[in-house]
Amino acid sequence: MSTYQHIAERAAQVPVRQLCHTLRVAPAAYYAWQCRRQQPTAEPAWQVAVREAFAYHSQRYGTRRLRVEVQAQGHAVGRWRIRRVLQAHGLRAQQPRSFVPRTTDSDPAVRAAPNRLLGQPAPVAPNRVWVGDITYLPRQGGGWLYLAVWLDRCSRKIVGWDVRDTMPEDLVSEALRRALVVRRPPAGLIVHSDQGSQYTATRFKDLVAKHGARQSMSRRGNCYDNAHAESFWSRFKAELLDGGSFPGLAEAKLEISHHIAYYNAERRHSALGYCSPNHFENHLQIMSQLCPA
Repeated sequence: MSTYQHIAERAAQVPVRQLCHTLRVAPAAYYAWQCRRQQPTAEPAWQVAVREAFAYHSQRYGTRRLRVEVQAQGHAVGRWRIRRVLQAHGLRAQQPRSFVPRTTDSDPAVRAAPNRLLGQPAPVAPNRVWVGDITYLPRQGGGWLYLAVWLDRCSRKIVGWDVRDTMPEDLVSEALRRALVVRRPPAGLIVHSDQGSQYTATRFKDLVAKHGARQSMSRRGNCYDNAHAESFWSRFKAELLDGGSFPGLAEAKLEISHHIAYYNAERRHSALGYCSPNHFENHLQIMSQLCPA
């Protein structure tokens, strides 16, 4: 127990000045200590950084990504301390949902493309492999909207997307067209998907062939062949929807556009060393210039 604490406990029975004189403490020093003790303690800067990062990323970051985020700001804290801050403020990161309605409608009579990814190492550069899939988005009042994306297998970047209130063949084709126009991949790009009817359509196959790409498909009934797209959806939808739904198609397009811009430019990915897709691609480009093959 400190001298100041001893004086504070005895102050009700003995005058403070007498106690200070006996213990050889200046009364002014004791009163200054009392004043400091009664003032609220300022929240440490790292705790403020944790809460601000959690709010900025709209509750999308758990302790792993928050740790990287606040450490990048110069705060050397670990996941355990971050978890305590979140619990103290009643904060909890979004969790992906497991239920997914069926979006794949394949035709057994149509010949599927081979799975060109089986036994192959992961691509080490962008625009080597794109994986695609379609998912549902709940609509207010009932019903669904359908979102198709193409994801770069190397950088996890969303390179093309389209959303409709139905699932026509052109849903995936339009998303791929947008990606091809923006990215201009070299010949030999592998375009991988499941065996849904949108991907086996003649117009889609012609689009792939026209740009010198090679079509690849998962084996029938084997969801693990397109696991990268499946795992992407579980987290992406949880962060996009946060348990809600869209009033209509126009609102969905706007929200999806904003979220994809955030996803590509800012969201940290554990598989990318906690970099965003854009940052990861920029890093690869710089390294290829410094160390040409």
